[in-house]
Amino acid sequence: MFKVKVYITLRESVLDPQGNAVKGSLHSLEYKEVSDVRIGKYLELTIEKSERNVDEIVKEMCEKLLANTVIEDYSYEIEEVVAL
Repeated sequence: MFKVKVYITLRESVLDPQGNAVKGSLHSLEYKEVSDVRIGKYLELTIEKSERNVDEIVKEMCEKLLANTVIEDYSYEIEEVVAL
């Protein structure tokens, strides 16, 4: 079994109005040190072992469903979970 952590963020060239709103709110709360905020998504997946390569499975899921690759980038970490 594998535990997969997927991180999805807007590409740098894409405006992030939600991030700008959060930055404005932080500034209004006197957190002036914050210079930028980018909002993204974090997913945790549990994937059972199969004949298919887990790396290929995760890439396929990200490309087809989890990320909009026109405006978003994604990265992921795969951790093998050893059953006791």
